[in-house]
Amino acid sequence: MNIIKSITFSFLLIICFCATAFSQTASIKGFIKEEETSEPVIFTSVYLKGTQYGAITDVNGFYVISKVPPGSYILMITSIGYDSLANPITLKSNDIKQENLKLKKSHISLKEVDISAENEKEEMQTQTNVSVAKITSKQISQIPAIGGQPDLAQYLQVLPGVISTGDQGGQLYIQGGSPIQNETLLDGMVIYNPFHSIGLFSIFDTDVLRSADIYTGGFGAEYGDRISSVMDITTRDGNKKRIAGKVSVSPFGAKMLLEGPLKSEKQSGKGSSSFILSAKNSYLEQTSKVLYKYMDTPSGLSPKEYFNYKDTVGLPFNYADLYAKLSFNGANGNKINFFAIYSDDIVDYPYVANFKWNSLGVGSNFVIVPSSSSMLIQGNFAYSDYNISLNQANLNTSTSSIGGFNAGLNWTDFIGKNEAKWGIELSGISTSLNYYNSLNLNIGDNENSTEFAGFFDYKWVLGKFIIDPSFRLQDYASLDALSPEPRISVKYNLSKNIRLKLAGGMYSQNLIASNSPQDVVSLFSGFIASPTNVQDSINGKAVKSKLQLSDHAILGVEFDPAKHLTVNVEGYLKYFPQLTVINEDKITDADPDFILETGNAEGVDLSIKYEFKQFYFWTVYSLGYIHMNDGTESYVPYYDRRHNINFVGTYTFGKNLDWETDVRWNFGSGFPFTPTQGNYENITFQNGINTNYITANGTLGTLYGNIDSQRLPAYHRLDVSIKRHFMLGQNTSFDVVFSVTNVYNRKNIFYIDRVTDQIIYQMPIMPSIGINFTF
Repeated sequence: MNIIKSITFSFLLIICFCATAFSQTASIKGFIKEEETSEPVIFTSVYLKGTQYGAITDVNGFYVISKVPPGSYILMITSIGYDSLANPITLKSNDIKQENLKLKKSHISLKEVDISAENEKEEMQTQTNVSVAKITSKQISQIPAIGGQPDLAQYLQVLPGVISTGDQGGQLYIQGGSPIQNETLLDGMVIYNPFHSIGLFSIFDTDVLRSADIYTGGFGAEYGDRISSVMDITTRDGNKKRIAGKVSVSPFGAKMLLEGPLKSEKQSGKGSSSFILSAKNSYLEQTSKVLYKYMDTPSGLSPKEYFNYKDTVGLPFNYADLYAKLSFNGANGNKINFFAIYSDDIVDYPYVANFKWNSLGVGSNFVIVPSSSSMLIQGNFAYSDYNISLNQANLNTSTSSIGGFNAGLNWTDFIGKNEAKWGIELSGISTSLNYYNSLNLNIGDNENSTEFAGFFDYKWVLGKFIIDPSFRLQDYASLDALSPEPRISVKYNLSKNIRLKLAGGMYSQNLIASNSPQDVVSLFSGFIASPTNVQDSINGKAVKSKLQLSDHAILGVEFDPAKHLTVNVEGYLKYFPQLTVINEDKITDADPDFILETGNAEGVDLSIKYEFKQFYFWTVYSLGYIHMNDGTESYVPYYDRRHNINFVGTYTFGKNLDWETDVRWNFGSGFPFTPTQGNYENITFQNGINTNYITANGTLGTLYGNIDSQRLPAYHRLDVSIKRHFMLGQNTSFDVVFSVTNVYNRKNIFYIDRVTDQIIYQMPIMPSIGINFTF
């Protein structure tokens, strides 16, 4: 008994000592914003001068420096494009001091690049950042602005591990994953297709984006219900001090943005509210008939069809995007946003195919900053839907739709250099698929699904190690499946200039796509929740659930061989123990619609970045292998690209650095496709044994070769642009952008009709002049 009392007393003494030690420290927290617009300054250093205490602001401009000994300090803030700020503060024991500060924009200075490089290096040494790219609108503008409008879709195509099909939009394949395995979030709202049919543009306005975090693999437990990658996009608030806007015009399309305060900070003295509206559309189909020669006329048309085709074809891409957001901000950092987005897309090739989709979303998110702690509370609720259809010659129209809600609530606690984050999520979706395969047999299903998840993530800084273990528990109610998913990310700072890193984890999802490997080029991608009518075993192993599953393992090194040069190398392995796919061997209505398969993807991504003064160069090389097995046959999927190279260069020049030239070259080895062995007349025997097969008229049948056993020609394209910036006033500027897409007029394949062998090519050489007016 005395031993128990002694142990209890000692334990209580330790707790009291730790509590006393903790109470003798203080914390500083707050928001860093722009003086001009009150927009957050993100990913910038905030530190106490002459000490090792510091932090990096998040996407809200929020920072926390905790466990600081009492005393007097100088709070320093350095960020590219802003004047440095030094703010004296005095901390007492148990203080939780809130310091909300604003930075003034600086005059153009070449020294800003050094500040940016130091901030980036500090983040590299304090965050694991395995297979992740953090993108801002400024970085997006460093690639050629096609049609005068830089776009997120164009930037994503140059990231390590990302494979695109060029102008064929809506198709990004990330480290061996298919598009259905990539999750896109806009302020927490699920977006089911973020791209247009013309792959140069996304549905997002670049000028509305604050940041985009692209996780190509090994992401933490904060994200779920996808097994390959995550794109987490955050939009900015409207200008809180004045009415502002931007108008852009080019042969590709036009854009307008308007923003301003509903209640400015000057009027209220406490809080503020603002709005931002954005609209953009294309009229390329109309302008291309005059400006661009696109494609040859299909053979076999009647004289009337030939005349109509030549008169109307142009570049048949049309799209429109709308975005709106209201923001209400408290003086202490609390805020709530309401937003909505709409997008539609139409591609119409006469006598070949008609392809269209539209999406809609509405949502809200909020941030709460408790005054008595170093914690941050965030939440969101949203509804979105997506509809797609494809009408091809000789086949019935395929359609698909998906719609649902998602909601989340999470807490983040900053504990010195460590950080703990936990949260809960709830979602529900409804899916419908009405798909016709190459034999014109219908494959369809309707599903409803409800999901619940909880996660915990703890980032632990231990000397030169940064260890970030996390755990997610995902419950799929409709499938009666519970998926425990441990994950981890680790970085070791071997030296100031060399950092080793690794990540891994288990992932699951409840969505599949209806892409067909028998299409030479796949355009239609319908959505459906994992069907339950699949086999009970795969490759001799019992099927325990109907989920899509993957395991990730990533190992890499990043190092700085010179002051302004960074090299990053990552090797990855993604194992897919279970995937559900459309049964392309279905030849009768009695055959199953869906089957299970396994697979794996492995590869290496290399990126080299150099940034100094007026120069910015970025080179990326990706080597990848993908293998699938459906239980009877091993094959490579249609998105298996062996080699992918990107080169991006930017040079800023002129007396006031008001000229900028950009260049981007992309090379990709050919995608696989399933060849045609021959054609035959297919008698369907609609009347059973009473069918007269001698007089019956059959449909055109196709004999296929081995799945994806041949490859299309290699893809490559060179884009260049040059921009001149004019300052007309303190808040008014004018940009003229001249660009050339596909400089040497490479004929890259967009679509092939298997029956007629008609080839539709991607964009021809396209010179363009864009005008941007900002006020």
